[in-house]
Amino acid sequence: MIPAARLLAAIEILEEADADPRPVDRVLEGYFRQRRYAGSKDRHAIRDRVYGILRRRARIDWHLERTGVVERPTARLRVMADLVLTDELTGRAVQELFSGERHSPAVLGEIENRAFSALKDKTLDGDGAMPASVRLETPDWVYRRLEPVLGDELADVLTSMGTEAPFDLRINPLHKADRNSVREALAKQELVTEPTPYSPFGLRSPDRKPIDGLKLFKDGLIEVQDEGAQIAALLLGAAPGMQIADYCAGAGGKTLVMAGLMENKGRVLALDTSKGRLERCGVRTRRAGLHNVERHELAEGSDRRVKRLAGKFDRVMVDAPCSGTGTWRRNPDARWRYTEEDLAELTKLQAVILQRGARLVKPGGRLAYVTCSLLPEENEAIVDAFLEERGDEFRSLDIPTVWDETIGVLGGGTCPGEGTRLRLTPHRHDTDGFFVQILERAAEV
Repeated sequence: MIPAARLLAAIEILEEADADPRPVDRVLEGYFRQRRYAGSKDRHAIRDRVYGILRRRARIDWHLERTGVVERPTARLRVMADLVLTDELTGRAVQELFSGERHSPAVLGEIENRAFSALKDKTLDGDGAMPASVRLETPDWVYRRLEPVLGDELADVLTSMGTEAPFDLRINPLHKADRNSVREALAKQELVTEPTPYSPFGLRSPDRKPIDGLKLFKDGLIEVQDEGAQIAALLLGAAPGMQIADYCAGAGGKTLVMAGLMENKGRVLALDTSKGRLERCGVRTRRAGLHNVERHELAEGSDRRVKRLAGKFDRVMVDAPCSGTGTWRRNPDARWRYTEEDLAELTKLQAVILQRGARLVKPGGRLAYVTCSLLPEENEAIVDAFLEERGDEFRSLDIPTVWDETIGVLGGGTCPGEGTRLRLTPHRHDTDGFFVQILERAAEV
């Protein structure tokens, strides 16, 4: 593909992403599936342009709006502005790319040309007039909420959220494969990895590579999973013979970890409202050789089957739906998909889900409340409100103690937190942003 054709593809993908509720990685996947002629270098270049613009979108839009001629930035305008602000292309070079010839973007219109003229000699990071939230690529309402929580680390955390996440893999605990052996096998496939610092099952590579064609993947020995998600699943302490419920299991990433640790002894009940996500969970569990996972599609509102299971589970994972602020490295489009109004609805849902998950815990059992969010409204506030109401039944456990009991005994790294809450961030731990709190239900006397 010629450079202009790659640019046209990026515009088409960004336009589709604006109109599609799916994450941009799913949009990219579908786009390339219909265009098999795009080679690996073409796909890489297009992906880099799309993700780059999403990571620079706040600054690009700020510049476009300051031109005085743009009412609403479009995909074409963002791509054109990115060529000027990031690539520092001249007028002639931009005009050659937007030539209107076959496989090239259409010629720039009047407003686009006026915007281009206004952007000349500007730099991406702007001047002193650019607000801090824009410079750090963060919606203003999120910035205001994180500022008192992160304090002096705010800029470092948000800067790290604008970088590309490393490529994390997880070895299937069921197979008890040696990490070095798996590393050697991956190296033969030109994928160089290092052990992750915390998870005993994790491997990390600076290079992203499709693994679905590898024998290791087809045989269920490895999966793609951020180390933070691995840690959250491991902290619940799944063990052979237990009864475990994974509430909001999704496609089953944490389900696979817990079921693997149980060595196919006992049961993991994967619960979710999405039939599609549960079907993907089924595909993954079969590939992993796991036979102790049952899937159940949750009914809207009250679910009779779940009600009958009250107090039956040794462990319950509540992986609550959230704003995903901790996943911005991996999903840069997610930062623009939620509003303050959405947050208000999410926190109501999180409180309800935590209560429903807690009903499943047997006396003496444990519950993990997990989000991939950094917002206190979705984390501390939810658990604090729950404990205020049910503090006579549940108590928070000390994270370093739980870590030693679960991850430490498996040979994992030293606990990176203290107290009763674990907050993981990219700039400190090189994981997605995660919040984990482990609660224990009082034993019956």
